[in-house]
Amino acid sequence: MRTLRDLALGLCLLVLACEQGAPPTGREVELWRFAIEETPGSVQDAYAQRFKALVEERTQGRVRVIVYPYGTLGTSDHILEQLHNGTVQLATASPGHLGKLIPEVQAFLLHFVLSEDEERNERALASAPVRDMMQQLYAEKGLRFVSLFSEGWMAWTTREAVHTPEDFEGMKFRVMTSPLLIAAYSAYGASPTPLPYAQVYSGLQLRMIDGQVNPVFAIQEMSFYEVTDYLTFPRHAAFVTTVAATPRFYASMSPEHQRMFDAIIEQLRNEIVQVQRRFNRERLDIIRERKPDLHIVELSAEERQRFAERARPVRETYVQLAGERGARLLRVLDDAMQAP
Repeated sequence: MRTLRDLALGLCLLVLACEQGAPPTGREVELWRFAIEETPGSVQDAYAQRFKALVEERTQGRVRVIVYPYGTLGTSDHILEQLHNGTVQLATASPGHLGKLIPEVQAFLLHFVLSEDEERNERALASAPVRDMMQQLYAEKGLRFVSLFSEGWMAWTTREAVHTPEDFEGMKFRVMTSPLLIAAYSAYGASPTPLPYAQVYSGLQLRMIDGQVNPVFAIQEMSFYEVTDYLTFPRHAAFVTTVAATPRFYASMSPEHQRMFDAIIEQLRNEIVQVQRRFNRERLDIIRERKPDLHIVELSAEERQRFAERARPVRETYVQLAGERGARLLRVLDDAMQAP
């Protein structure tokens, strides 16, 4: 009996075969396939669509970029497998999923590693020491590191107000199946409850869970605010994602295409910062308009400090999972955060 994974991969091959069989255009067209972990209209989709537009413009159509939204080619695990075998050339890969392959990248899941200052955070994520270490870690696993960027602050949506760790006591709080996230919310006093993303809305509606965490654009897109009463910004973490490629893909490019590729990635690194801020600002306005009685809360510096103190021991859990190189990446991040 074929598994769902077999069926997903079979569908992927069928989709790709149909593309390969497209009618000729009168000239040879090179295809670059870019799979993302989010749906159309998301930050990742905006990044991929802008990449597509720039590549096709600068190659005058000699390169065609096909963007696959989440689900088109299967799950995040399927996308990573297809990236490894060269079925797709580019993919977004968030630490929550990639951490199974590269444990060190889970440093970006830790709370209170980034500051409250978004511009400082963006400089740190783009710094040469951080990028150099990411390139090393990815290369060892047969991937090429391309870029690293934030999709905006993570926010809590809950039924009850949360200002202190004590407010989390006994709360069934949905998290991804990451030991670090489970450890973090356990440290706050919550009862971490892993649940598939597609079941979060119904879980909140049916009171299987009392709260969840996601970037604002996802909270609006999935309507999580409809079934909760508080949207809280603790500024404890940003949703960080990466872009990866197959090493063969980059190595096979002409020097001209490599220069073009690198220039586009650098341009997007700057552009995506403004895109995600606009997306999250606009989505928050939509939430306010659709649910005016929703309580939107920014934690004070003193309140954040109480959570930060609870979160600090989770760094030791991370080091146990990721080893000495994980500890080194954490030091590199801390140093980058302190840079002027």
